[in-house]
Amino acid sequence: MIYLSEQQILRIKKLDQLKLLGINPYPSEEYVVTNTICNIQKNFTEKGTISIAGRLMRLRILGKASFGEIKDHTGRMQIYFTQDHLFSSSYEMKKEEVYNIFLKKLIDIGDIIGVKGFLFKTKMDEMTIHVHQLTLLSKSIRPLPQVKMDKKNQKIYDAFSNTEQRYRMRYVDLIVNDHVKEIFLKRTRIIQQIRCFLNKKGYIEVDTPILHPIPGGAIARPFETYHNTLGIPLYLRIANELYLKKLIVGGFHGVYEFSRNFRNEGMDRFHNPEFTVLELYVAYKDYYWMMNFTEKLMKCIFNKFQKKENHHISFKTPFPRISILDSIKKYTGFDLKEMKKEELRKVCKKLHIEENIKMSKAKLIENIFEEKCEKNYINPTFIIDYPIEMSPLTKRHRYQENLSERFELIINGKEIANAYSELNDPIDQLDRLREQMKLSKKNESISLDLDFIRALEFGMPPTAGIGIGIDRLVMLMTQKKTIQEVLLFPQMRTEKKGKK
Repeated sequence: MIYLSEQQILRIKKLDQLKLLGINPYPSEEYVVTNTICNIQKNFTEKGTISIAGRLMRLRILGKASFGEIKDHTGRMQIYFTQDHLFSSSYEMKKEEVYNIFLKKLIDIGDIIGVKGFLFKTKMDEMTIHVHQLTLLSKSIRPLPQVKMDKKNQKIYDAFSNTEQRYRMRYVDLIVNDHVKEIFLKRTRIIQQIRCFLNKKGYIEVDTPILHPIPGGAIARPFETYHNTLGIPLYLRIANELYLKKLIVGGFHGVYEFSRNFRNEGMDRFHNPEFTVLELYVAYKDYYWMMNFTEKLMKCIFNKFQKKENHHISFKTPFPRISILDSIKKYTGFDLKEMKKEELRKVCKKLHIEENIKMSKAKLIENIFEEKCEKNYINPTFIIDYPIEMSPLTKRHRYQENLSERFELIINGKEIANAYSELNDPIDQLDRLREQMKLSKKNESISLDLDFIRALEFGMPPTAGIGIGIDRLVMLMTQKKTIQEVLLFPQMRTEKKGKK
């Protein structure tokens, strides 16, 4: 049984009253809009008639005159109604009924309306539309949260600020919290800027499959599904890396994809089960080249979107470069270069870091770095030259056999990007993947993609690749502390029964 509040019941009764008056509360006809609020405010003139549409956010009835506020996709504006001048050509109602019955008794805050009228400024010098024609475009049967602002004391009351409600009902969050929309507009502009930057370099945007026959390209637990016609299990993409490298084998020089990835793992303020990554692969390059390229890309984004907002992070180039083992030694005092797995476990115990016998050497090193080192890198820093055990898809270091040509970009204490000189030796790659399969934990998945090995056997040119976490990058550029703030619809726990 669906619970209806008193307000909902009243609004549903108004629906019936509207229909009795011959008013369709959800009309099909196009409503002609001549202006947006932003355009009106930028080019204000008291000449001519304008028509706009939007959501009624405020309504104050004052006898024969009333004030309200309408919100469209560009902003908010005051509207003004008077009994003598309000009519509607859309409905068969007497002039006085439009104001006294339609507006005063049947229109509610939250309704989507169309208004036509002329512009003027009030005695308080506020731009206002004097409405002479009112049209109901969509009746709202749930009341909006009424956020109140004490302008004198600069205080907000009854704000829609509960985080669970905001994330679960993002549509309400966007209606009542104007600043939220700006986060997602900025996210779109950041992606557009990256796309423009890459396109100017001549790199090609591509699409690769989301449904994979085997999970590959990263060590992670996948989401599994089943294809009825083929009679086979399929896995939601955990990474698109292998497909993009197959395209490099096929002759593309540079390819990229804004990839929606899925990992059946934990959730916290930096992780969501589905997330967006930019993956880029460029032939005949290495990780040194990619570091220089990444500096240019990051500086371009920072200069456009955050330079004036965040002064505690410096994007001055070149970014510092430090090996992961040197970083660990600097912040823990332990030199891990020659340590075996059991010695690493002892180090973890001394540092009070999670460890167990099932963890691989790579996982232990990763845990130490993430717990003790990562948080110290506020300005953009390249952490380079990871132990070979940590990087199964990466070329061995040209000077040190036990290291790999890999870097991670850390900004504000979190990983933003991960990049390699891509391994293109099919024999070494096969051996490395087999070794990883032996070491992987039960709740992680790394599979042997024989088609990828076959592709490498045809020959892949030396290639540099990078993955940039778009969600974390947007967090950085919008100064948000949780990934949920920059996802329109973050994954949520099942809503408890009885919640409205």
